[in-house]
Amino acid sequence: MYQYTDFDRQFIKSRAAQHRDQLQRNLSGELSDDEFRPLRLQNGWYVQRYAPMLRVAVPYGELASRQLRVLAQIAREFDQPSAEVYKAATDGQAKLGTQHLPVGYGHFTTRQNVQFNWIPLTKSADVMDLLATADMHGIQTSGNCIRNITSDALAGIAPDEAIDPRPYAEIMRQWSTLHPEFAFLPRKFKIAITGALEDRAAIAWHDVGLRVLRNVAGDIGFKVLAGGGMGRTPVIATLIREFLPWNQILNYLEAVVRVYNRFGRRDNLYKARIKILVKAEGQRFIDEVEAEFADILAHDGAAHAIPQAELDRICKHFQPPAQVEQAQAAINTVALEVAEKDAASYQRWLAQNVRAHKNPALRAVTLSFKRLGYAPGDATAEQLDAAADLADRFSAGEVRVTHEQNLLLPWVRAADLPALWQAATQLGVAKANIGLLTDMITCPGGDLCALANARSIPLAQALTERYQDLDELFDIGPVDLHISGCINSCGHHHTGHIGVLGVDKDGREWYQISLGGSDGSTLSGDPVPGKVIGPSFAASEVTDVVEALLDTYLANRLADETFIASVRRLGLDAFKAAANAVRHETREGGRVLHVHLQTADAATD
Repeated sequence: MYQYTDFDRQFIKSRAAQHRDQLQRNLSGELSDDEFRPLRLQNGWYVQRYAPMLRVAVPYGELASRQLRVLAQIAREFDQPSAEVYKAATDGQAKLGTQHLPVGYGHFTTRQNVQFNWIPLTKSADVMDLLATADMHGIQTSGNCIRNITSDALAGIAPDEAIDPRPYAEIMRQWSTLHPEFAFLPRKFKIAITGALEDRAAIAWHDVGLRVLRNVAGDIGFKVLAGGGMGRTPVIATLIREFLPWNQILNYLEAVVRVYNRFGRRDNLYKARIKILVKAEGQRFIDEVEAEFADILAHDGAAHAIPQAELDRICKHFQPPAQVEQAQAAINTVALEVAEKDAASYQRWLAQNVRAHKNPALRAVTLSFKRLGYAPGDATAEQLDAAADLADRFSAGEVRVTHEQNLLLPWVRAADLPALWQAATQLGVAKANIGLLTDMITCPGGDLCALANARSIPLAQALTERYQDLDELFDIGPVDLHISGCINSCGHHHTGHIGVLGVDKDGREWYQISLGGSDGSTLSGDPVPGKVIGPSFAASEVTDVVEALLDTYLANRLADETFIASVRRLGLDAFKAAANAVRHETREGGRVLHVHLQTADAATD
């Protein structure tokens, strides 16, 4: 993991002090809310449906156990609304049928960050000071700037990886943080990077997607994509450079963002993302980027080319932990065995939650935060502390936040798997459902986000409750189910094999269902947005619709055929007919839920 220098620490402490001053001036009336808004946003502070929301940056998903414990402390001490605020929230949600609004939680997001939903803004400066003690912050997790850079949760350890992308991600993080030229772009800007054969970072769905690789001569460089994105207009990114020498990546990114900053629309919020510019201009956009890149090289390119010595310095931070190297000598020690009655459950966990590693003596293990009674990706303060303990005991003190809203332990000795399984089982995060239906991606939705047209969490809970039988889940096989509460697509519904989108109809919650989406992974195939199958469904119908879609698959699948493969072979008509049958059967008795919209910051992750 990257270790902060004295300069890094002073930098974020100064930023925290700056926020405290801005907050005090805002609370005193010296700084208006409109003036304060862009300042707090670029420190990760939103104002949401009932309370402020903080998004903490987790660059390329890596967290140390000490950082997890600070996040647990924030959940325990600060993610607590006043009695007045919480009563207003629960009274409002009671009308919608919500049983409980959780407080004291951290929430893992699809962009590998951590969010808190109830911290009073008056305490935001105290939280930023606390984050700084653990080398954390919320800088550029929001606002119209270059956001937190994401990567493959298996970066540096995946057997199919050609080049570890983390050193390059770290260099880009340092370059982009508070970049003065790119602090107020037309809209937010997201970068994802991978170095593996399989795209587990969904690079084609980002404003810029990068694949670090070797060319036929063995030189390291980047394949560069631009103009991807979800939201109101889903677009797959365009290839703009087949191979860029690695040391020129900052210059080339500067050219891309300058062209976007110059020509991106600022008159229409919905057309301000770079995907609209790339789609509209096509080759002209690429030509402008290449011209800007050439101009940079001609004038000051040498200043921003990455020196080999700097890459070497950063790479030293991403060597295997010393504890792992020391432990390999004892890898043949007798492993703790599981009881005979637990053998089947343990084997299922090995099959679903444990991944191969570059080091044959090690494994990567995913802790499932998709459990009955919890919103997907939610972790209590106690669970965050316990996960930190597991990291210290089994993974050299390191965890990764995954795109799928779970935690991954990257440095687990194969000999320790039985002991880890038992400890994770006691914590309630050993459910063998990784990659299966209940390992769903879900945004906070209308329960917490004021932008949402509908709630996501109740649907996720209903589906999780219906599909508790692991035998049934294993029989269904891998399914990506993604739920978004609005068109901003924080739940990445476009990429779901089954996508669910909340829509507003006359103040009522309805849901569109889409099929066949892909994030670009090997299982899902080439990246593509799912297609909507007919008119929207009432909230009371969605669980039955999903079941009808899965039943159609089970009745028609070929041997060893996955759900997504079956959808593509059969086409949408059979599935659409099954979904419409549910509508006809339940429409008379279907319960329609209501939601009231409020104005809020654009909190899409």
